Amino acid sequence: RYPDVAMQDISRLSSLLSRRTFLRGSSLGLGNIALGSLLARDGFAHGATDSINQGARPDLPHHPPRIKRVIFLCMAGGPSHLETFDEKPELARLDGQPMPESYTAGQPIAQLQGKELKCQGPLTKFGRYGQSGQTISDFLPYHQKMADDLCVIRSMVTEQINHDPAHTFMNTGTAISGRPSMGSWVTYGLGSESDDLPGFVVLTSVGGRNPQPIASRQWSAGFLPSRYQGVEFNSSGSPVNYVKSPAGVSRGQQRELIDVVGELNQHRLEATGDPEIETRLATYEMAFRMQTSVPELADFSDEPQHILDMYGAKPGDGSYASNCLLARRLAQRGVRFIQLYHRGWDHHGGLVKYMDVCCGLTDRPTWALLNDLKQRGMLDETLIIWGGEFGRTPMFQGKGGAGRDHHIKGFSMWMAGGGIKPGHSHGATDELGYYAVDDVVHVRDLHATMLHLLGIDHRRFSFKFQGLDMRLTGVEPSHVVHKILT
Repeated sequence: RYPDVAMQDISRLSSLLSRRTFLRGSSLGLGNIALGSLLARDGFAHGATDSINQGARPDLPHHPPRIKRVIFLCMAGGPSHLETFDEKPELARLDGQPMPESYTAGQPIAQLQGKELKCQGPLTKFGRYGQSGQTISDFLPYHQKMADDLCVIRSMVTEQINHDPAHTFMNTGTAISGRPSMGSWVTYGLGSESDDLPGFVVLTSVGGRNPQPIASRQWSAGFLPSRYQGVEFNSSGSPVNYVKSPAGVSRGQQRELIDVVGELNQHRLEATGDPEIETRLATYEMAFRMQTSVPELADFSDEPQHILDMYGAKPGDGSYASNCLLARRLAQRGVRFIQLYHRGWDHHGGLVKYMDVCCGLTDRPTWALLNDLKQRGMLDETLIIWGGEFGRTPMFQGKGGAGRDHHIKGFSMWMAGGGIKPGHSHGATDELGYYAVDDVVHVRDLHATMLHLLGIDHRRFSFKFQGLDMRLTGVEPSHVVHKILT
């Protein structure tokens, strides 16, 4: 019996020593990586900032990536595809007539359930723009100017018909709360190119009808290590709360405090091996570095006036325009995933009035962001995605003027940038804009395509959780949309 106990003690001691040796070696390795990245950033070592992928999984990318970063422009509330990119002459012809029951029988409807359903014709005119002849409405004059850069997907479908679960589905690939957002998945896989800014940043703005709230769990890391969660920057004032040192505390004193706390956390990490302690260490260090990087990032004084005018940005106003300019600055500094939410697209009524408001606030800045990236040679290494959590119904809903209800069976989004066919139209809805019927693209297909462009095979990209290999694209069939790729 005693020899068995002795052997167990020796085995436990060996395991502890091995773990401590590993953690010490890892900490030294991480320190060397951090030092190397700092030297590279400052020009003292080979390699530039774009070669730094802090926190990247060693098995990624699976194949050569086409892009380095993603900018997701989320039009929160659900813009109407029937007033933006999907012209329907037959719907116009049937305006005011009963909606054919063959379309709606047994289908999920949000607020129009049980009500008389009448066709609502388009509330604007459409034209063909660019050499590609893209169909774009008069609500979007600046989109018309960049028609040849856009790949418009007119056959999107999703599974959730109300705002919060639909946002959750768009961001995480499931309506189940607590799952990692797509930005967290991307930074977990590829790390960050910046050593003094988070790899995943979120910006929000408001303007339009009935701005829906956006919960912070939409950019949560879920069951991934919390270091990969999105960091929301304020739209006005200081971008990050408490980024400045407290009054009477010098930067040197703060550095000493972080070093002491870091040593205590490192000691605890060696004893427990808890990855969240490592996250805490990284978070303290990042927060300290952000005290210098964030004020410089948010200071637009180095931007020429013509750039501010191009975006229509007024520093500190919290607008979508200023957020688009900030997104470009974040992209320049190596942020991997940048997500902009503009809240105000929930147009159950007053559609013409509020489309004018929302498009007036977002159309020009979106064009400015795309063209600014193009002029700087950055568009080819960036994927821009534009769209909402769902579309709007072909049926009339009247609350303060003609409007449309939530719709999930067919709507439009667009993509542009590296690896995407410019000036291309993909898929179609039926003649009334109800069902996606040609080259249907599910939200999970969108995720798979985004990951593919980043060099990740969505089928091989997983995280072990509760005994399962969890993926952004889940276990349902999903595929890369090769028809939209160059």
